[in-house]
Amino acid sequence: MNKHILIFLLSSVGLIVLPHSANIPPALFGFFSLMLSWRFVCVWRPQYLPTARILFFLTLLAFALLLSQYRHLLGRDGGTNLFILALGLKLLEIKTERDIYLVTYLAFIVAASLFLYEQSLLIAAYILAVCCALLATLVAINSIQVQTRAALKTATIIILQAIPMAAIIFILFPRLEAPRWMLFEEKNKAKTGLSDSMEPGSISDLSTSEELVFRVKFTGAIPPPNQRYWRGPVLSYTDGKRWTQLNSQRFKARLDKLNTAGTAYSYTLLMEAQEKNWVFALELPTQFASPLTQTGYYQLINVEKPTTRTEYQITSYSQYNTGRVTPIEYQDSIQLPSEPSDKIKQLVTQLHGFDSKPDEFIQQLLNYFRQEDFHYTLTPPLMEDNPIDNFLFNTRRGFCSHYASAFVYLMRVAHIPARVVTGYQGGEFNTVGNFLEVRQADAHAWAEVWLENQGWVRVDPTAAIATERIKQQFNFDQFELGDEIFFDASNAKHTNLLKKARQLWENADYQWQRWVVNYSSNQSDFLSLFGIHDFKTMMQWLMALVGLITVLLSILLLYQKKKAIDPVLKLYQQFCKKLQPAGLIRGNREGAVEFAQRIKVALPEQAEAIEDITAAFVQLRYGRITTRDDFVSLAKLVVKFKLNKRVNYRLG
Repeated sequence: MNKHILIFLLSSVGLIVLPHSANIPPALFGFFSLMLSWRFVCVWRPQYLPTARILFFLTLLAFALLLSQYRHLLGRDGGTNLFILALGLKLLEIKTERDIYLVTYLAFIVAASLFLYEQSLLIAAYILAVCCALLATLVAINSIQVQTRAALKTATIIILQAIPMAAIIFILFPRLEAPRWMLFEEKNKAKTGLSDSMEPGSISDLSTSEELVFRVKFTGAIPPPNQRYWRGPVLSYTDGKRWTQLNSQRFKARLDKLNTAGTAYSYTLLMEAQEKNWVFALELPTQFASPLTQTGYYQLINVEKPTTRTEYQITSYSQYNTGRVTPIEYQDSIQLPSEPSDKIKQLVTQLHGFDSKPDEFIQQLLNYFRQEDFHYTLTPPLMEDNPIDNFLFNTRRGFCSHYASAFVYLMRVAHIPARVVTGYQGGEFNTVGNFLEVRQADAHAWAEVWLENQGWVRVDPTAAIATERIKQQFNFDQFELGDEIFFDASNAKHTNLLKKARQLWENADYQWQRWVVNYSSNQSDFLSLFGIHDFKTMMQWLMALVGLITVLLSILLLYQKKKAIDPVLKLYQQFCKKLQPAGLIRGNREGAVEFAQRIKVALPEQAEAIEDITAAFVQLRYGRITTRDDFVSLAKLVVKFKLNKRVNYRLG
C-alpha cells in the first residue's frame, strides 16, 4: 500500500475529528487520538498493527467508554461519538484499498456531523476544505502516479463542478418539517447569560463579555440609542436581596388595551443559540408571528424552545400606553419583604414620596442620584447584608442592577407600583451590513413604574448617573477596574482597521446565517421574488435548471481540448521515426512491447538498444513512480539510437 496515500488519509481524518474535541467527552476524544497515533506509527512499522483479539478488546473498551458517557446510542451526541469511535477503530484495520474506501466514506459522515453542533461560515469553509482532502485521497487511489498536488487539483475541480447543481437544489428543493420523533433532544450548550433572577451586581459579570446575543436588521427607521431597550425577564418579587420573576399566567397582558404612538419599528431579529426561550424584542413589541407569544409582562417567548439560531419578524413601538393595571399585578408591584428601615423611610419622606404625585417623586429621586455622591462602576463593594441600605447610605457605588433595584424598592415604599426589567440596552451598529449587534456587554437592568393614565412607564435610573452608558457604547480597549470609560464611535475621525475587518467578517457571517442556515424560513419570500408561489412551479423550475446544468456539465466534460503531446510520447515518436527508412512503421493499434518484438527480428544486432528504449518508455508512461533521471535516460537512448545502413533488414 502506498505510504503517501495512507499518510494523506490519516492527516485528513485527524483534521476532520479535531473540531469535535469541543463536542465530545475528553475520554472518547483521547481514545480516538490514541487509535490515530497508533495507525500513524504503523505506517512505518506495519508489524505493530493489532491482532484480531486486540481489536476485539479495543472495540469492547470503546463501547464501555461510550456507555459510561451516554445512556443510549441514539440522538446527536451518542450517534456522533459512535461514528467517531468506529472511525478510530477502522483505522487500525486498513490493509487494502477497500479499507481505505470504507474509512473515507465514514470520515465523510463524521465531517457532516459537525453541522449538528455548529453551522457558522468558518465551520462550513473548514468542512469543505477537509472534504476536498478526502476526495483527493480517492483520486490518488485511482491515479497511475500518486502526486498530492495533482490529486488536490482534481478534487477541487470536481467540487467546483458540483457547486452549481448543489446550489440549485438547495435553493429550490422544498423544505419539509421533520417529524418530532426525529428531532434531537440534547440540550444546547449556548446560554444567553441573563437569568430569571437578579441580585445587585449580578449583571456586571456579563458587561465585559463580547459574546454575541442577537443581531437586528431594520427595514425602515432605526431607533436612537437611548430608545434601544430590548425587553427580557421582568422581576416583581424580592426578598430584600434577590429579585425574581413571578408567573404571569395569573394575569394577561391586555394587548387590546395597548395604545401606541410615534414611529413603528419593523425589524428582523436573529437570535443566537440559547438555553432559554426568551426573545429580546425592542420595547414594546406589538406585531409578531407564531411560534412567538407574549407574557403578561409584555415579554416575548418562543413556545418551541429553539436551541439553534432563530430568526423573527417583529414590529415595536417606543411610545405606548399599557392602560390600567390588574389587582394582582398591582399587589405584586408593591410587595416588600419586610418593613423598610427608618433611614429608608426618612429618605422617602425627604424626597416627598409620601405627599407628592408619583411623577414628581420619580424626578426627586433621579435628582437625588445625580446630585449626591453616587458612582457607576462594574466593581462595586460586596453588600451581603441589607444591600439596598448599604448601597444608598454607605457605598453609593454600583452597576445598573444596584440602581434599578434601589429605585424600585423606594418606589414601593412610597406605595407606587414598580418592578425591575432586565434585558439589553443599545447595540453596536455594523456599518458594513447595516445591522445592530447586541452583545452580553449590553446587558442592562432598568425600572418600570405604573402611573395613572400612562400605564407602565420605563424609568432608567442608570441614565441619571452614567448618561454615556445609554447614549454611547462601552469602550473595551480603555476598560480598567473601577469607573468605566465610554466613547462615542460616531465622533471617531478614523475607523480602526481591525474593527472594520471584524465588521466585514461579522456581516459575512450574518448573511450566511440568514440566507443559508435559516434559509428554510426565508425560502418562500425569496422564491416569490421570481414569481414562484406554489409547489408545482417550484418543481418545474427545479427540473428545468437541473436539466440545464446537467447538459452544460456534460458538454464541459465530454469536450476534450487538443492536448499537448506528452514529452515522453514525443521522445518515443522520434524513436519510431528513425525506424521508418527501414520500412519499420508502428501500427495504429500496435503496443510498444509488441512493436519492439517485431523490430528486433528485423534488427537483431540492435535488439538490446530497442529493449532498453521500450522498457524506459513503458516505465515513464505507465509506471506508478518515475523520476526526472528516468526521462533523461530515455532521451539519451533515443538520441544515441541510429540505423545500421550496411545491414540488410529482415522485415517480419
